[in-house]
Amino acid sequence: MTTNPPPVVQLQGVRKSFNVGQPNETEVLHGIDLTLLRGEFCAVMGPSGSGKSTLLNLIGLLDRPTAGALSICGEDTTTFDDRALTRLRGHSIGFVFQYHHLISAFTALENVMMPLLADAGFPNATITARAAELLDNVGLTPWKDQPAARLSGGQQQRVAVARALAMNPVLLLADEPTGNLDTKSADAVFDLLRRVNQTQGTSVLFVTHNPALASRCDKIISVVDGQVVDGHAEHP
Repeated sequence: MTTNPPPVVQLQGVRKSFNVGQPNETEVLHGIDLTLLRGEFCAVMGPSGSGKSTLLNLIGLLDRPTAGALSICGEDTTTFDDRALTRLRGHSIGFVFQYHHLISAFTALENVMMPLLADAGFPNATITARAAELLDNVGLTPWKDQPAARLSGGQQQRVAVARALAMNPVLLLADEPTGNLDTKSADAVFDLLRRVNQTQGTSVLFVTHNPALASRCDKIISVVDGQVVDGHAEHP
């Protein structure tokens, strides 16, 4: 009997408050229920200040919920210590942000190698080959030895995507990765994320203000005032 894999992301009644116990305590997320299945490509939309980035930080295990349950690939993270969270984050989740966060003096290849080096502790031929393969997958082999500072904005984001995929994560979190790009570069980065999703089965949460890009995702989750107001499939 074949059993379906657990959801890549499952939130149940997740709340997040800041300045807990202080007079200025503020609850930003109010009982979020959310499920992302393996291989889904989901847009997250909502006005600025609605809680989208806070939500992504929780799912990415960069912060902890104040209440509720958060599971990644069937693992309940509620009781995890910092070491367990770091392990799960490092091996299961990739991040792409609006700003690429590359090391400008390092080459494209060296930037992609960084997560692999952090995991292995030392460089080797396998790590170099893996980084080169990822750069080839994003169409940047001719620029692999260029310092990141000399690449265009679109090229820098493609390096950032390659770096996010270095550990072969099951989940890719993209926080407005096309926000600083022109339309052509934004389309190229979106198409790259979609290709990774379709060819590798990587689940993607894609935060965007661009309704045209959001409409090309499998479903859209709308976050307003710290609550999910709807989540509907774009493509039946």
